[in-house]
Order: sequence, then structure tokens, then C-alpha cells
Amino acid sequence: MESGMISVDKWSSGSQVYFLTHLHADHTVGLSSKWSRAPLFCSRVTAKLFPSKFPGFDLSLLRVVEIGRWHSLPLVSPTSGSATTVSVMAIDANHCPGSLMYLFRGEFGCMLYTGDFRWEKSSNTVEVGRTILLDALKNEKLDILYLDNTYCNPRYSFPSREVAAKQIVDIITAHPKHDIIIGIDSLGKEDLLLYISRTLNIKIWVWPERLQIMHLLGFHDIFTTKTSLTRVRAVPRYSFSIETLEGLNTLCPTIGIMPSGLPWAVKAVKGNGNVFGSSCSTSGLNKSNGNMDFANGSKTHEPNGDLRSVERYCEYIYTIAYSDHSCFAEIHEFIELLRPISMKGIVSSSPSYIDPHYFFGHLCGTKQAFWRLHQKLDNEERLEKVDTIEIKSTIGGTSSVAGRKRKRDQYDFLGRVSRVSLLRRLGHGVRIADI
Repeated sequence: MESGMISVDKWSSGSQVYFLTHLHADHTVGLSSKWSRAPLFCSRVTAKLFPSKFPGFDLSLLRVVEIGRWHSLPLVSPTSGSATTVSVMAIDANHCPGSLMYLFRGEFGCMLYTGDFRWEKSSNTVEVGRTILLDALKNEKLDILYLDNTYCNPRYSFPSREVAAKQIVDIITAHPKHDIIIGIDSLGKEDLLLYISRTLNIKIWVWPERLQIMHLLGFHDIFTTKTSLTRVRAVPRYSFSIETLEGLNTLCPTIGIMPSGLPWAVKAVKGNGNVFGSSCSTSGLNKSNGNMDFANGSKTHEPNGDLRSVERYCEYIYTIAYSDHSCFAEIHEFIELLRPISMKGIVSSSPSYIDPHYFFGHLCGTKQAFWRLHQKLDNEERLEKVDTIEIKSTIGGTSSVAGRKRKRDQYDFLGRVSRVSLLRRLGHGVRIADI
């Protein structure tokens, strides 16, 4: 595709139409309430949330893209000046409310931009997305895949969000006399909070801006801003720090839970050389084949399956690998299903960046395109096996990612200010051009 036609999650000038995958801040850098360059395409849910994120935005610029349908975009070739048509189809990215992948088709061939996505084999959303993608591609080749490569390393292996949610409930029920602090973003982890609320039959505290988002998403009776109604609070993850939890414990027994696949970094407690995030899933549980009692650290019965993704970093904090991004095995399954000619990771500015070709280059190239173009009816069974094959990591556990760019923000659990740091991923977004 020629430069100057379409941009995805990139908001500088020079394109005729723009696409937004979802409303997380690292995908909207450069987008503001005053932005007015061209039509902006997004999901229906994202359009509904837009005014809360960008008050005063000219909503006439928004174009809703329905999932699973081809939409035609009349554009102009910047090179020849002639009219051309690009077709686009949206697929649910299974990342956060309103998140989409975009499949583009035109004279340039086929391109897929995943944005941030989670390709869980157990997810009905993924099953539908798989069907949509295969039906849309049929016997066509996928020329280039723009891939969420956040965890494109066999070290990153974590459970489904369903399993991780059960682990979090186990931790909460093991601390019946504690207040519970859960670190979340301004969008995402809604399914986790709903599961906690329904399983334990409790309300969950959120800060006022987050309550507005919950109401826009249709959740009116589960969340509250009254701390007296619940012992479970979902707080901005920017505010999640050992120092704050130590302060809260001088008032009331409190534990913190961080649900994320990201390796987090906070100041270590006195006498503890571990950095929060030094290992996301390599705890003593892996080595002992046992399970840990959440209250006192002793071995006990197995509450809800594999606990290898549970880590207790200090007296007050648990981290659970509840991730909204695909782990290595899921990325493998996704690439093996689509077999693109080429691919490019969308997370590229971090020192920890790994080119997806390093691990998955053998699944790409002209031979794979030929395979897709010329597969016959008697080979359909082979394609079905690709859908169901279970990919296992060759290396267990995870490690910290050092050197990522950190951003300072100021919040405490009730919206007041306190200093903490957060790993941020930059470099999202592309102006789609010929590769």
C-alpha cells in the first residue's frame, strides 16, 4: 500500500483515513480533542467511550466499523492521482472493550494489523475471529502481518485469563480480613472484576472516572465509589507501589494484587533484593511441584489449578499473570494459522524488542503463500489441525525486561497524588505503506 493512504494508531498528518484499534493511551499518542485531520474508523464500543476520553472531540469524524463485514474505502493514489478502493474488515482483538484487528485488501494485496490482541484457545471470541479470518482470506495469501509482539519470546508462558481469574479469587478468599487492592488500567480487566464480583457476591470500588467507563459499558450495579460498601478496590495501576501498601497496612491489613503479564518494577522492600517484576512466573512453585498457601507461604491443597503464574514478591503484594496480550504459544498458533509472506512487530521502541521473524520466520515466505493459494479440498483437514494444535513453549518461566522506557505519573488509591513508575510500551502505530 502506498504511503499517504491509511494510518493505524498513528496520528500524524499525511493519510486520507485513520484507524484506531482501541483506546489505551499508548495507541492514542498524538490524538486529542482538537484532532480534525480526516475520518477516524473504530469499533462501536470505542465510539461510545470516545467522549469520555476526548471531551469536545468532533464526533462527526468517527466512522464505526462492524466486525466481520467488508467496508469499502474510496481513496486516491498519492502517486498516480487515480481513484482506488481499499476494503477493510474488523475482527475482535480480544484485548479490551472495543479493541479490533483490521484486515485490509486492495491492489497491494492483503495486510492484517492486530493491534494489541489475546489469542486464547479457550475463548469463544477467538473462535469466532478465527472463522472470520479464514473465511475472509479463503485461498488468498496474507502479504504482511503487523503483529502484537509484546511477548514474542518462549520465556513468556502464562495461563488463560479464566485460570488467572480463579487464582485471584483464591487469594482474596484466603485473606477474609484484609482489604484488597487490585491494580488496573482506565480500560480493560472488566471481565476479571465482574468474575470477582459475581463469584464472591460483592461490589468493587473504582475511582470516579473508572465508574463512568463502567456505566458506559453497561455495568451499573456492581461498581461503587463508596469505600464503606466493599473491601475490594480496583485502583489505577500507576498508583500501585509497595510504599503505598505499607502505609495502608498501618491502618488496616491490606494486600495488593497486580494482574498483568508485564514485568513490573517497583522499589524492593528492605532486605529484599528482588525487584518487583524480576520473574513473572518462575517461583518456588515451579521447582517444588507444590502449591503455596496464600496466607502464610506454606504448602497446601491446590485451590484452582496450576499456580505457577502466582508470585508473592513481598509481604503485601501478589502478581498474577492475567494478561490481555498473547503469550508466546498463542502468537505461534496465530502465525501458523495465517502463514503470512512477511510480518513486522508493532512494539519496536523497547530494547527488549524481538523481531517476530527470529522465532517464526520459518512460518513465513513465498512457500507458505503458495501453500495457501494451492491447497485443495482434501487438505482442509490439515487446516483444521492448525486450528486445534496445542503449542507448548520450549522454555519455561519468564524474566524481567530491563531498560524499558518508564513514565512518571502521580496518583494514590483514592485519586490523590503519589509518585510511582510504570512500564510503558511505545512505538505503536504505523502509516501503512509498501514493505
